[in-house]
Amino acid sequence: MEATRVTVDEIKERMERGEQFTFIDTRNPTAWGEAKTKLPSALRVPADEVEKHLAEIPHDRTAITYCT
Repeated sequence: MEATRVTVDEIKERMERGEQFTFIDTRNPTAWGEAKTKLPSALRVPADEVEKHLAEIPHDRTAITYCT
């Protein structure tokens, strides 16, 4: 499956239709630690460690990654 970019408005629209997502925060530890805003339900997986954490990411829904 190919990765595509989505906007916040698109995600909001899809959530309003009932679509389920897994949000993955891929910020590095420093950026994550300094961040004022964090999604409480997001999985925290630094971008350079995604392969190590594949088993933790649900495969039954769309995964949305984000960083700064």
